[in-house]
Amino acid sequence: MKKFSLFLVAIVYVLAMYAAEPRVVVGAERTDLYYPALEGQRVAVFSNHTGRVGDRHLVDMLVDDGVNVVTIFSPEHGFRGDADAGEHVSGSVDAKTGIRIRSLYDGRSGRPSDEAMRTFDVLLVDIQDVGLRYYTYYISMVKLMDACAEFGRRVIVLDRPNPNGHYVDGPILDMKYKSGVGWLPIPVVHGLTLGELARMVNGEHWLTAGRECDLTVVPCLHYTHQTHYVLSVAPSPNLPNMQAVYLYPSLCYFEATPVSLGRGTDWPFQVYGHPDMKGGDFSFTPRSVKGAKNPPLRDQLCYGRDLRGLSPEVIWTRGLDLEYLIDAYRNLGMGDRFFTSFFEKLIGVDYVRPMIEAGKSADEIKAMWRDDVARFKELRRPYLLYEE
Repeated sequence: MKKFSLFLVAIVYVLAMYAAEPRVVVGAERTDLYYPALEGQRVAVFSNHTGRVGDRHLVDMLVDDGVNVVTIFSPEHGFRGDADAGEHVSGSVDAKTGIRIRSLYDGRSGRPSDEAMRTFDVLLVDIQDVGLRYYTYYISMVKLMDACAEFGRRVIVLDRPNPNGHYVDGPILDMKYKSGVGWLPIPVVHGLTLGELARMVNGEHWLTAGRECDLTVVPCLHYTHQTHYVLSVAPSPNLPNMQAVYLYPSLCYFEATPVSLGRGTDWPFQVYGHPDMKGGDFSFTPRSVKGAKNPPLRDQLCYGRDLRGLSPEVIWTRGLDLEYLIDAYRNLGMGDRFFTSFFEKLIGVDYVRPMIEAGKSADEIKAMWRDDVARFKELRRPYLLYEE
């Protein structure tokens, strides 16, 4: 009984600590810092379903307050956030406001047309990122920044916390693998908010021809890089909860293998498996569902690993962990047939695949990018808006 009482005291103490922490205020809520810049301007918004201010969408709030919103730009998964990964999304009209939605993920260049650029004066960016090099929202932002630099348009980033912002991990992208899932010379886990990353893009002259855009960042309040920020809205269909968001840096590489990472189940990015995997008692069957209409290994019984029980602290301690990938590679014994060429685009370098094939451990591989992490953390320091 005494032990139970002490346990209750400890729980109450932890809850009290969290309760004492002030609420994180996202940039979109700080209207006094950006509304004046919108007066008399034609405003474009880059956002999706995550761009919420309390119980309202940013676009609805702006329109209700008389801001002249003329265009909405939408990223991968569409403005409503329900399209499959990589699915081409057509432009449309927002049913509530009648504002035109221009998709940046319609199978073309991802860059807005010249005609679209001439419709507005100021671009507002408000979208929830998860801090990974292969998560495509930042790529759309950078392409918009590039177009705004060319056309002399102002960019205002309404910043939001990075739920994986408490660490940096993974190799810096070798730019010969630049693609739609890797656009900048940054590590897999870059530890920056979109506002900080936009500052770095400008400062390091990563836009076309080294140009800069007219950039303002409205920062969050009460946020540091050690704040474990819990998302109130799923950022995309297959990241339904924080467990998936935290495991995403370690499990995404299964996209370049025959192994399912749970798309088409209730646990995407929280399990992995294959019909031929051995040695486990966990199984699942991917089905066609909203957000994963044709998932890998659809309707096939897969055997594998269930990571739903891992605590956030364990996941954070391990960081980018290739142990899961190595486990599946060794278990299936497929050799060269295990990896596709997409793997290098995701991991960003050419040395990881041969090291796995040579039997190296996850720790040995991780040691190879230790210098990358240290170098990047120094390079990014001038662009940080929040305490590390």
